[in-house]
Amino acid sequence: MRTFLPLEHDIGPGSEDPRNIDSTTTALPNAALALAREAVSRWGNRARLFRSPGRVNLIGEHTDYNDGFVLPAAIDFSTWAAAVPREDGMFIIRSANFSETFEFQLDALPQSPQRHWTDYPVGVLRAVLESGWRGGGAELLIHGEVPIGAGLSSSASLETVVALALFSMSGETRSRTEIAQLCQRAEREFVGVQVGIMDQFVACHGRASHALLLDCRSLEYRHVRLPESITLVICNTMVHHSLASSAYNQRRAECEDGVRLLAQRLPGITALRDVTPGQLEKYRDDLPLFVYRRCRHVVAENERVPAAADALEHHDLLRMGELMFESHRSLRDDYDVSCAELDLMVELASLVSGVYGARMTGGGFGGCTINLVSADRAEVFREEVSKNYLRATGKKPDIYITGASAGAEKVPLP
Repeated sequence: MRTFLPLEHDIGPGSEDPRNIDSTTTALPNAALALAREAVSRWGNRARLFRSPGRVNLIGEHTDYNDGFVLPAAIDFSTWAAAVPREDGMFIIRSANFSETFEFQLDALPQSPQRHWTDYPVGVLRAVLESGWRGGGAELLIHGEVPIGAGLSSSASLETVVALALFSMSGETRSRTEIAQLCQRAEREFVGVQVGIMDQFVACHGRASHALLLDCRSLEYRHVRLPESITLVICNTMVHHSLASSAYNQRRAECEDGVRLLAQRLPGITALRDVTPGQLEKYRDDLPLFVYRRCRHVVAENERVPAAADALEHHDLLRMGELMFESHRSLRDDYDVSCAELDLMVELASLVSGVYGARMTGGGFGGCTINLVSADRAEVFREEVSKNYLRATGKKPDIYITGASAGAEKVPLP
């Protein structure tokens, strides 16, 4: 069984993470500053401010729900929540982005999703209440800066900032891992998307200047420092997808079919995490071709993730880049979750000097690529890829140069 040492853990179930949730260093971007000022104007000194980041996955795609390994990083785009507790049993949530306000009674929450952005906070509130939360209500003013539909996990960012705010305001101590698990449960059981734990986990456990190597079965993890000589560049194809689409859940079902069939030859396996490349090749004829290809991606990707973490730790950026390109080809050819725009973006990136690696990131079917770029070439990269992508597609891409950020936190009001 693969494992990673040294590993880090929360102190224990129901305990607080050893790193305090209060931030002393986060500078407020203009939109968050405006949100904070509005909150103070509405609620005075009772107002509190929280943030939770989006994420980009460096490598390890579609492995999390197969009990595998992932290497994401929290990014410099967050969902912000100004909040105040209530005692009247009301949950009021306002969106600064959409200029919408919704009110719910805690004892009469929707029983099914409405296919609206409020499904995520409502799902979290339901999970939090089921966990024994003792709050009497809450009012939240939300501003999101994580691009929606780009594969940067705006949903997990929203979920975790809501959960953090609820527990913090009620004075209840929950570990970051427990918060991540509650948010995952909200998305799976209420929203209806069978997500793995990666997005919520890195939103809670992210660390500035580090990626996070996570074992999605045991939830053991370690932070992997990113070399100062590189930066992360995210290229948005401007092709939007929905993780709630049938294709995402279909891929998960195909992996489960593979495990069921392989278990007839390999008793005791419970996920593709348990299958080695050699075993998969030995029994490939027992699988339908398309199921074999899905399994081949996951099994190979689980080999690439620890190799990538090792490459980063040893500053072997050429090797890290090779693994990223391999991952993209596997997602394109075996897992069949890429698209023409993603493939083009990776190809264009590969032609720019100073690029070590590129791949699609997120669930697929559109969204973004992640690129590992020499820090002194990031602006040139942005200009060249933007120009060439616009010429080829007629779409002007959004390209973000970002660092790795801290996880969810309470932020002092200005």
